Amino acid sequence: MNIYAGLDVSDKMTHICAVDGDGRILWRDVCASDPEVLARVLKKRCPGLVRVVLETGCLSAFLYHGLAERGVPVTCICARHAKGVLKARVNKSDPHDAEGLANMARTGWFKAVHIKDSATHLDRAGLRVRGELVKCFHAMVNQLRGLLKLFGLRMGVVTTPAKRNERLEALLMQRAELRPVLAPLIAALTALEGQIAQSSRSLKARAASDPVCARLMSVPGVGPITALTFKSSIEDPGRFNKSQDAGAYAGLVPRRSQSGTRDTMGAISKAGDPMLRSALYEAANCLLSRVKRKSALQVWGKALALAKGGKRARVAVARKLAILLHRLWQSETSFNWAAL
Repeated sequence: MNIYAGLDVSDKMTHICAVDGDGRILWRDVCASDPEVLARVLKKRCPGLVRVVLETGCLSAFLYHGLAERGVPVTCICARHAKGVLKARVNKSDPHDAEGLANMARTGWFKAVHIKDSATHLDRAGLRVRGELVKCFHAMVNQLRGLLKLFGLRMGVVTTPAKRNERLEALLMQRAELRPVLAPLIAALTALEGQIAQSSRSLKARAASDPVCARLMSVPGVGPITALTFKSSIEDPGRFNKSQDAGAYAGLVPRRSQSGTRDTMGAISKAGDPMLRSALYEAANCLLSRVKRKSALQVWGKALALAKGGKRARVAVARKLAILLHRLWQSETSFNWAAL
């Protein structure tokens, strides 16, 4: 008898529901959210197990790899798609969600999600740490500027730590009573800058040692952070049948709503990885504003900026960059200026 199981995962416990080929519930259980425990229970209670389904979440990669290593036929599905099926029930509960996932496993009406390996998650963890440090740094700088403005002091435009410290010293000489008040914030900014520089050096070294990232960095506007972000987000270029799908994966294509005679094209979908989308947008901005050497993509983007505005142009160039990077990765070639 074919058996299908659904796992509704929470932080500590996981609800399990197993159904047969006709959708009849065979058994339910609750056990710890640990791949060894789950694999032992499933192998003991489900001798004819065909497929196990769990949703994307914080523990999905950990459980997926752990179950796959123990020989469990596990599939991870998109939580956003599963929500549309699970909300059909009037009452929501963990056992009901597990039953719904089991029936999705039985019918095959789901979209499987690619689960990245541990090495890729390690790279993405480094990128996220740097991103959070940069976010905190900018928030603290803005807080410092706001506090200075309360007393009529303006820090102005500063581009380097040395210029910022010089400007702060000049401002604090005017209001000496602010020095002990702002000293903790200034010291925290200095410490954050050191950590950001250390994290950036580590990521740059990682990108320089990777042949794929080195090839991607040949594209104008694409630096080590963008290259490493693209590689860790895509992981396998063979996932896409055509390079145009890479732009859609990053959420850089228009959202469409069509019904009957109505067909509306809205803003970009933003359905993909936000870290990848942000990195491609920054690379597009760098290409349009900082790269001196002309290329066909830059000329096209600047013409679009004049016609449609800078923001739309950067989004369009970011989508083109996603397609270009995927094409170079697949063909194992570097960017060719002469071809443009």
